[in-house]
Amino acid sequence: MDKTTSKGTIQGYNGIAINDDKHQIIFQAQAWGSVGEQQTLQSAIEQLNQQLDKLNATKNNDDKTHKTHKTTTKFTADSGFKSEDNLAFMANSGFDTYIADTQFRSRNPLFKNSETYHTEKEKSRLKRRNGKPRLFTSQDFHYDKNSQTCRCPAGNLMWCSGTNVNSNNKEYTRFGGYLKDCKTCPLQAPCMRKPPTQRGRQVQFLNDASRKRLSYGDKMKIKIDSPMGRRQYSKRLGCIEPVFGNITTNKGMNKLTLRGQVKVNAQWQLYCLVHNIEKLQSTMH
Repeated sequence: MDKTTSKGTIQGYNGIAINDDKHQIIFQAQAWGSVGEQQTLQSAIEQLNQQLDKLNATKNNDDKTHKTHKTTTKFTADSGFKSEDNLAFMANSGFDTYIADTQFRSRNPLFKNSETYHTEKEKSRLKRRNGKPRLFTSQDFHYDKNSQTCRCPAGNLMWCSGTNVNSNNKEYTRFGGYLKDCKTCPLQAPCMRKPPTQRGRQVQFLNDASRKRLSYGDKMKIKIDSPMGRRQYSKRLGCIEPVFGNITTNKGMNKLTLRGQVKVNAQWQLYCLVHNIEKLQSTMH
């Protein structure tokens, strides 16, 4: 396979892996021959879901109360996986997703060489809000008018409380967040003025086809630029890079030595399996 990169066109494959943060155990590993990483994300997530379903089935046999909750799982990926289709797919996947764009770091004022995204206009807004960050608006929610469904910025499905709600002589479609989701949501601070006690976040949308909507890319920028978003995404480097460092440097897997999708995939998964065995052994001591 020919793979086009910033270093030119390389004849080879790309090894992708998804692992957890705490133990760095690889849950999903696959060697891909696609041109870029963007084409691998959705298939990788589908395979990850299959693995999680198997884990749940196994653990539920021993413990009926044990279940993996995707809505509380943070999923991070670098800008190579970003595309509008992938962000739309992840918005409906149930995972709390953080995928950076290529300008993510340049918008962060903590980096010395970056241009701050706090313009004079934004500074005046912060001053009017006494320095408090702005709360999520209806434009930050993933509303699908055709299916009449809505997901919050964290990816949780909301319930429809009315489709023709009249307010100020205008009709709205209104949604409410489930209280159990809002109470434990990692994005509660930029979403609600006070911690929820009786009901979750409420949001409504004008029943107008011309209503301005942000793209999934714009919504991800808002999410990842928030203090919580930057904190969660900052964990990505320490989560996945040591895994690839161990396989490529310590295990000597700096290039694939076989040919053909089946053989290459088997070689990549074998090295990932050795990595997992080593990690499991270290956790037992």
